[in-house]
Amino acid sequence: MLHATHTHSGPNTSPLLTGWGDADFPYLELLPARIACAALQAVARLTEAGMRHAAVPCEGIGLNREYDRDAPPLAEVLREDWRPAKPELTDTICHVITVESAGELIGFLSYFGCHPVVCCETTRYIHGDFVGVATNLLEREHPSAVGLFLQGAQGDVNSCVVHKPEPDSMLALDVIAARYANQVRAGMRHATPLAIDRLDAVSLPPPSAACSSARKNCVRGYPSRKRCCTRPMPSIPVARCAWPPSSPSPIAACYSKLPPAQRTLNRRPAHFSSRPAHFARDTVRDLPGSEKRHPRARHFPTPLLLGLTDDALGYAPDHAAAARGGYAAQVVPLMLGSLPFRAIHDELATQVLILEERTQRT
Repeated sequence: MLHATHTHSGPNTSPLLTGWGDADFPYLELLPARIACAALQAVARLTEAGMRHAAVPCEGIGLNREYDRDAPPLAEVLREDWRPAKPELTDTICHVITVESAGELIGFLSYFGCHPVVCCETTRYIHGDFVGVATNLLEREHPSAVGLFLQGAQGDVNSCVVHKPEPDSMLALDVIAARYANQVRAGMRHATPLAIDRLDAVSLPPPSAACSSARKNCVRGYPSRKRCCTRPMPSIPVARCAWPPSSPSPIAACYSKLPPAQRTLNRRPAHFSSRPAHFARDTVRDLPGSEKRHPRARHFPTPLLLGLTDDALGYAPDHAAAARGGYAAQVVPLMLGSLPFRAIHDELATQVLILEERTQRT
């Protein structure tokens, strides 16, 4: 899987038809080979290791932009005791998984649901936002470890600092990053051992049920974006290989070295389900094993839903946001050159349930 995190402060990699300017072609040409190189390095360093897991409180970072006040004043949110008015509509738990070998920390994962967007639209700086700054800080504290951030349901959850001038944004970036790093540190301290002997992997095609209405109905109220539904997506030349076409690519070479897939997992602390979208918080609440039990759910492990994995299809709004229409439900699909989804919330919940059931049968 290729997993993204989402930031408004990186090179432009998205071929959006409106709103984002030109894609950064030099960066896009370099990126595939760098991903392949990272995969090869990971395979070359495979080793037996032990894993630990912790779920720790993580508050004072996000707010639900659909149902709460977005972008509160800076002086308010930078107070250590700041909390959103509706914390139950945000992610308040950070999952931390550490990997140790021969008594040494060699890697760590942190999972949290929030848009990593602190800095403003006009920022001049390139960085990984608060999750990138926090992960880099923790890597410096643990030089032998590689840190990864796993993006949870952030479709309707913003950081508490958005749409501020650049000086305010850069100040807040360090504060919010420090808050997140502190919670991950707590997870590292309190993580308990996991008993895992195998990994299991199953897959499904991405959701494809688009709006069944006529195109003119889907773009009603957004006439300036009608062109998005009437022309194909621009072709971005990012698929050209940096290696001779007749030679095996680094990715192919990497796959050739991998052992046959193991499709059983006897004891799992968590189930990672990934889909290529910005999930709304309520999507997680509808998953089997969560606080809103699905009627077909059995005893599933803790579901951790990863968004923006292997693709980016836009937003997956919850029922209420989809009924209202607007930015997430209608505007973004048109910006991406596609029609709005018909019922993506239900489709995603169903597909994750199917993934869970297939995993249980193996």
